[in-house]
Amino acid sequence: MIAAFSFRDRNSVMNRLDPRARWIFSLAYTLAMMLSWDWHIITPLFILGVIWYSMADLSFKETRRSWMMVSMMLFMMVLVNTILTGGGAGRIVPVTQNHIWAHDFQILGRSIHFGLTADRLWFAICQLMRILGISLVFLVIPFSMDTRAYGVTFSRLGLPDKGAYTIELAMRFLPTLMLNMNTTLDAQKARGYEIEKVKGGIIKRMARVAPFLVPVTMNAISSSEDVADAMDLRGFGTQKRSWLYQLNWKPWDTFIVALGLLAFAAVLLLVTLRGMGAFVTPAWFLRALGF
Repeated sequence: MIAAFSFRDRNSVMNRLDPRARWIFSLAYTLAMMLSWDWHIITPLFILGVIWYSMADLSFKETRRSWMMVSMMLFMMVLVNTILTGGGAGRIVPVTQNHIWAHDFQILGRSIHFGLTADRLWFAICQLMRILGISLVFLVIPFSMDTRAYGVTFSRLGLPDKGAYTIELAMRFLPTLMLNMNTTLDAQKARGYEIEKVKGGIIKRMARVAPFLVPVTMNAISSSEDVADAMDLRGFGTQKRSWLYQLNWKPWDTFIVALGLLAFAAVLLLVTLRGMGAFVTPAWFLRALGF
């Protein structure tokens, strides 16, 4: 059985958009975000991402697990890799002496310097807006887009039928895997298997988890082979195919595509012609911190 993300037609603005327009806008938005570190560009793009997400009319209960994954990524990239260690800043943030705090730690006989400067703090804020903005734009897709539309969407965007259907199967892989995991876990629990009480060393834990992981892995391999055989038996890919799900392009979709391409073009011009792509800490932020 091939599962899919839970989709519910909320009759929202996002549901009324053509999927092709949504994907074009999302890709254009991502490229625009990736072109610059200037807060003058990142801030309006972030606001645009918030407006885009609000158009989907999603509740936190529906997207809670997805936001947990995004929060873990933000924690590692922003808090740990940028604020604490400075690794995420790389060569983008200039080396300055406007330290908010600094301290040396002795770990295994080696002195390691940890510190936070005002520039690195502002870089973390910009990085947060970039990642969160892109997450806002793409997070709405699996929850507000009919799963039947993935294949025909990418086919209409110019991809071959095999590539379009591969993307559709890829979007269905994670919910299908989760369904198989829950089914297998329930079956093993009915046989007396208790995964919550796995104790001991790593070898013992791996041996205890094997009755759960092995059936899930084998079922995933078997399911992929069944899908491939079924497609081959039906001659999939030998000629141009038709799609049962139909797309309807409307004037509003043209506006959305134009908005995304205009945002990308504007950022590209500002970066190339005005040189606004570099990272700059605003003076008002430094004054607010007492520098």
